Amino acid sequence: MERCDALIVGGGPAGSTCAAALTRRGLDVLVLDQKTFPRDKVCAGWITPAVLETLQIDTADYAAGRVLQPITGFRTGMIAGAEVETRYGKHVSYGIRRCEFDHYLLERSGAHLRLGEPMRSVQRRGDGWIVNGGIETPLLIGAGGHFCPVARLLGAQLRAPESVVAAKEVEFAMDAAQQKACGVRPDTPELYFCPDLMGYGWCFRKGSYLNIGLGREDRHRLSDHLDAFCDFLKGRGSIPADIPDAFHGHAYLLHGRGARKAFDHAALLIGDAAGLAYSESGEGIRPAVESALLAAETIVE
Repeated sequence: MERCDALIVGGGPAGSTCAAALTRRGLDVLVLDQKTFPRDKVCAGWITPAVLETLQIDTADYAAGRVLQPITGFRTGMIAGAEVETRYGKHVSYGIRRCEFDHYLLERSGAHLRLGEPMRSVQRRGDGWIVNGGIETPLLIGAGGHFCPVARLLGAQLRAPESVVAAKEVEFAMDAAQQKACGVRPDTPELYFCPDLMGYGWCFRKGSYLNIGLGREDRHRLSDHLDAFCDFLKGRGSIPADIPDAFHGHAYLLHGRGARKAFDHAALLIGDAAGLAYSESGEGIRPAVESALLAAETIVE
């Protein structure tokens, strides 16, 4: 039996941030994740300076061998409608690749890791938990995203009545011809709202990588909306005509749109598992990081 002071299920930004904060305070922390890292994560992949500041990430250190694309403006508008470009004259966000960013945070967390292992079983033992028949812990932290098994344990309804954002995204390395055909500026991501204002699509160039996706507050005909958006981008010369047909799906809950139980005896949720994404933009990384630090502070106290 492996014993730890806290078991965190999910090694994304919420899980790794909470693990790092608890480890620094002397707790023995284990992170369990069904994926091995680095791993791909469906996400547009940009962070605000507040995230870098909160996590105390040195930009020069992080950028050494990783993508850190400064953003100084945005082009926004309606799909097939009017648009406007806004310049800020400073770095207002940074583009990252989630496969790199999440791996970086998890490696520096200092926690013990069991990767490539899902949470298959959980049972109460006294005031704590036995997970997968071989991990004993007094505290279970759910950081596994919208479909986190700890959220299910606390009673989350993963489908109705929760109103989730459904999204599809692809990120790929462009070859020389595709880079030449890509009209998006690396420092200016493009965001276009659906005509019914139920969602928006994005097109974001990070050096030689291109990220394209669309999310909506309803799940009906998501692929049709995405196809129309890609046709629009190709027609205006924003993206190459031969993008790969490798879009992957994702879902998350907007803060205030659901009623997930965030904690129970000896268990709590952070990040997307708790449904904390900003309702205006869908951004989930900053709420994930901040909720993780709040959780760690509460646990230590």
